Formats: sequence, structure tokens, C-alpha cells
Amino acid sequence: NNPPYNAGAFRFELTFSPQYPLSPPRATLCTSIYHPGVDTTGRVCQPLTSPQHWVATTSAIQVLQDLLLLLDKPDTERVLRQDLSRELQQQPEVFWRRAEEHTRCHAEPRPDPPAS
Repeated sequence: NNPPYNAGAFRFELTFSPQYPLSPPRATLCTSIYHPGVDTTGRVCQPLTSPQHWVATTSAIQVLQDLLLLLDKPDTERVLRQDLSRELQQQPEVFWRRAEEHTRCHAEPRPDPPAS
């Protein structure tokens, strides 16, 4: 919902193991994104779904909400790409410009909102 990521749509996949809800789902971003919390393979830094933090009562909706929050507002504590985290901290204007360009080049078009 926030610039620069709101200029496009990002496809992700939630994978549930046969042991769900006792084991966490895995979120993978299928669309390339310029973001410190997502590595180049689409793996997402999401402590909520890590084995040591997972709680079986956590719903899939909560996992999605946490993912959207991470994507909307990069957190320098939830990092898989140190280079981008450093850039965001030291040169935020460069980071946001590159994230906007990357979104323009790699994100999917956002779907039109439903007519009311």
C-alpha cells in the first residue's frame, strides 16, 4: 500500500506442510522485489513463521498481515540482504529510488479495484 511498492503487484506463495498448524507455513515472494527483508530467491525474513517463534494458533490471515506489514515498511531488524539494509540506513533516498525503479521493472500490474 505504500510507495514505492504500491506501484505494482507482488505475487507470493504460502506453502503449508502436512504438519500444519503444528509447523509454520513458508512464505515465498515469486515477484522480484528490492527489499532488505527478502532475499534474491524470494525467501522472506518472517520471524512469526520461524520454528522457534511459531505458535499453532497463529492463523494464515495473521501470517499474511505480517508479510504485508514487512513489505510495506522495510525493517532494518528483519533483514536477509545486508547490502540493502545498509543502503536504507545510510542512503535512504538512493534506496527508495532504486526500489521504485525495480518495482516499475519487475512488479506485475496492479489489478483494477472492483466496480461498486
